[in-house]
Amino acid sequence: MGQDALSGEVHTIYLLSDGTCRTCEQVVRAVLVQFSQINVRLLRKANVRRPETVRSLVKKAAAEDALVFYTLVDNRARRAIQEAARERMVPAVDLLGPVLGSLYDLFSRAPRAKPGILYESNREHFDRIDAVEYTLHHDDGCGINELKDADVVLVGVSRSGKSTTCFYLGYSGIRAANVPLFSDADPPPELLKVDPRRVIGMTTNPHRLRSVREARMHGWGMSMRDEYGDRRNIARELRAANEQMAKYGWRFIDTSYKAIEEIAREVIQLLKDADIDVRERGEESGETE
Repeated sequence: MGQDALSGEVHTIYLLSDGTCRTCEQVVRAVLVQFSQINVRLLRKANVRRPETVRSLVKKAAAEDALVFYTLVDNRARRAIQEAARERMVPAVDLLGPVLGSLYDLFSRAPRAKPGILYESNREHFDRIDAVEYTLHHDDGCGINELKDADVVLVGVSRSGKSTTCFYLGYSGIRAANVPLFSDADPPPELLKVDPRRVIGMTTNPHRLRSVREARMHGWGMSMRDEYGDRRNIARELRAANEQMAKYGWRFIDTSYKAIEEIAREVIQLLKDADIDVRERGEESGETE
């Protein structure tokens, strides 16, 4: 085990970009795998384009004795970070500069210096990857504190079609999370903070749900007498879930005997009916650790 892991020391690294910060993060993470047992805290700062923002971030990095990596193509931002790093004695590594300079020498042509070109040219691909990763980390109530970042949150009882629909939506580039509903508990407060237009319920025929659950119980080697597959318990769960959907103003879809593709289309249509553009991502400026 490395000395850092034993001591618990955490090294902070700032990642600055005037685009999405994907390239910067990917390069740094690719190199970090060569250092085992090191505790690292990555702070990702995307869409950094104003010189004053650059200087402020370098000041914070200096206060935390942090290292800075950046992928800035805007000349003003590049000059600002170089000056601020020298002034505050902060190690700052330019990941694009040597490449841009070498290509300039080869082509005898100045670069366009336009932030986000790579992302825009591959937007659909990146959105799909981002959405699938989000869905993976927000399945079955996981990541409950990050529901605000979802395009849509599907709710319903177990085996009502939430997870499979979410992954289909994720592959389409839609950030989809799902949260289970229980007959003996109120929905989590984090779910109630989400715009109700973005919360869509999944309900189903009790006979169909029982059949699906029995197949799952058989695969798990469970007793067919378990409460999970009990007809009266299923009816109680569905009734309670439907009441919660009505109480909180969540629209719902009957998933009985429907293909996943059909359910996903209905989800997208409900979002459109509510004037929600699921393609809007907003500025990416969060932190990752």
